[in-house]
Amino acid sequence: MVTTYLSLGSNLGNREQLLRQAIAAIGEQVGSVVAQSSFIETLPWGFSSENRFLNAAIAVQTALSPTALLNATQAIERQLGRTEKTVGGQYHDREVDIDILLYGQRRVHTRRLCIPHPHLAERRFVLAPLAEIAPSLNVPGTGMSVTEMLSALDANS
Repeated sequence: MVTTYLSLGSNLGNREQLLRQAIAAIGEQVGSVVAQSSFIETLPWGFSSENRFLNAAIAVQTALSPTALLNATQAIERQLGRTEKTVGGQYHDREVDIDILLYGQRRVHTRRLCIPHPHLAERRFVLAPLAEIAPSLNVPGTGMSVTEMLSALDANS
């Protein structure tokens, strides 16, 4: 079993209900949810929208490989109404977004998947909830903990 950290976001529909459904589906299809942050409301990142996001982070104990985890989280997104993925950095409103942030201390770089998440250090809406559940967790390849990464983002804001 590996502990993986996921970021969840929603800015369409009943955001809290959708996030709760996603977390329940992850618990059923991916592994045991062992920690969950509070929900935080944030502005969209990388695109303009009138719809604010509700974001959270969770820790999950899983036996799935990184690729199987990606397949499972994308299937859950589709089950909850997501019809299109971000392509070429073109972001848009969505019912549910699930990103794999970390997978143990592994680093993965394939055409479909990069772990740690390539934008982790840039996103307060990801780092703040993650710091709530894993403040001292070291991010592979950075030499920084989640809290240090969040502090560096704060210092540069």
